[in-house]
Amino acid sequence: MVSSVLQGLRRIDILSRAADAAAWLRGMRGVRRLLVAAGFGAVSALAYAPFYAWPILFLTFPALVFIIDGTDGARRPWAAAAICGWAFGAGYFFIGLHWVGFAFVVDAKRHAWLLPFVAVLFPGGLALFFAAAAGVARLRWSVGSARVVLLAASVAAAEWLRGHILTGLPWNLPGYAWSGFDAMFQITSLIGVYGLSLATLVAVLSPAAVFDANGRRSSQAWPLIVPPAILAALFLFGWIRLPSAPAPVFPDIALRIVQPNVPQAEKWKQDLMERNWRTLLDLTRAPGLETRTHVIWTEAAPPFLLLSEPVGLKVIAEVLPPSTTLLTGVVRRDEEGGKQRFFNSMAAISGDGRVLGVYDKSHLVPFGEYLPFYQWLEPLGITKLTGGSGGYTEGSGVRTMAISGTPPFGPLICYEVIFPGAVTEPGHRPAWLVTMTDDSWFGPWTGPYQHLGIAKVRAAEEGLAIVRAANTGVSAVIDPYGRIISSLGLDKTGFLDAALPKPLAPTVYAFVGDTIFAALLLALVGVGSFFYRPTHTRQLTITTT
Repeated sequence: MVSSVLQGLRRIDILSRAADAAAWLRGMRGVRRLLVAAGFGAVSALAYAPFYAWPILFLTFPALVFIIDGTDGARRPWAAAAICGWAFGAGYFFIGLHWVGFAFVVDAKRHAWLLPFVAVLFPGGLALFFAAAAGVARLRWSVGSARVVLLAASVAAAEWLRGHILTGLPWNLPGYAWSGFDAMFQITSLIGVYGLSLATLVAVLSPAAVFDANGRRSSQAWPLIVPPAILAALFLFGWIRLPSAPAPVFPDIALRIVQPNVPQAEKWKQDLMERNWRTLLDLTRAPGLETRTHVIWTEAAPPFLLLSEPVGLKVIAEVLPPSTTLLTGVVRRDEEGGKQRFFNSMAAISGDGRVLGVYDKSHLVPFGEYLPFYQWLEPLGITKLTGGSGGYTEGSGVRTMAISGTPPFGPLICYEVIFPGAVTEPGHRPAWLVTMTDDSWFGPWTGPYQHLGIAKVRAAEEGLAIVRAANTGVSAVIDPYGRIISSLGLDKTGFLDAALPKPLAPTVYAFVGDTIFAALLLALVGVGSFFYRPTHTRQLTITTT
């Protein structure tokens, strides 16, 4: 029986099967090709939280290479490749960021009608970055392995641009496929998540170089050696960097993170505001409060304008011990020139009810916290998701807050934590980061876990602990290596008592930002250009599309 099984295995030629699949992908045309590209992009989303099925990328990204190979006979190959890249990206973002749609059903009467437009325009717009990457790479498409190297470089550059253009949205970068594996993302302390994304793209695209653009099998060994070598290097770096012992903590700091778990649709209802306020207070004063030096509430936790309500500050003073400091998200109002302005803010409040400091969110969510061109869009029935006219006012920028009895900290509100290299005030490095969020906007599963994974990577990049307070979860204390040391799960009501990990020495990335990523990107382009060989007409004539 054993011998027959072995004989059967010998008859299986994996490369021949792969060659047949590659030929099938190269031979597709028209709408069918776009649908298949979109399907591979959609499946790629399984690489991210909460699934972490990263091996799927070794199938989906090489498939994109073979699909682009098939554009060789088009009248404008670069344009055909760009359309294929757009289709791949549309599927990738439609599935990977589908949770955005949940925000439009919180107030279904006002926003649900926009869902069909969001389902098309949001992933379709983000997919333009993949389109640009594929089109640019196709301009220098090689018959050999250089095409794979240049596509990896083009996609990595496009992902960097996606994180910066039009305020940026660097969500589900390829490097975040490793956010569930602590050792694998430690390299971000050196090259950042964009550098990790570049390494990931090289690894997952390399197997496509087993075949050239004409379908011939390569005699080179590197396409099969590079992927395990990169993965082994990432793991080895992480294994060396990660200590076996827990990170040391501040001996005189004791935290309590409150997770009220208030559904977004109920948060601002007039008849539920008292209930929501009592939930915050009851969780705060649970047994053991007298041992806590800091209580941390979530984004916009009080269901009213706390800083404008002396009675609310008085209640906080009655609940907190005199030596305990409250850090809370608040909606803040002020007046300038007779006009009211509103801010999404974080406030520090002493045990006697005094406001010690305020930070105003500086990186606002377009269409969520402010409405671009609202003078024209509001008459059409389009309003921002958080209600009201116009939106929040932008703060002055990320900064470090220094409060007596508290290690200096960097306040971050909601998605401000997703921007690599932009979470600390230049020249004033904090000792820890506090991020407050309301992930109830992000749906019941993938969105909150993806957001958590991003925070883990950010901690490792900067070498700073991150304390995360999330309305519906996941609230967590993340050490400066990106390890979760304490957490309170999704859709749970409660509080989390924890210590505060000390910071590491500033990481290389904290000093140089994306400089190393840029150098690696240029080096990769150089390698691809060195091995460049122009494509030639294949023996099989391909119908022009």
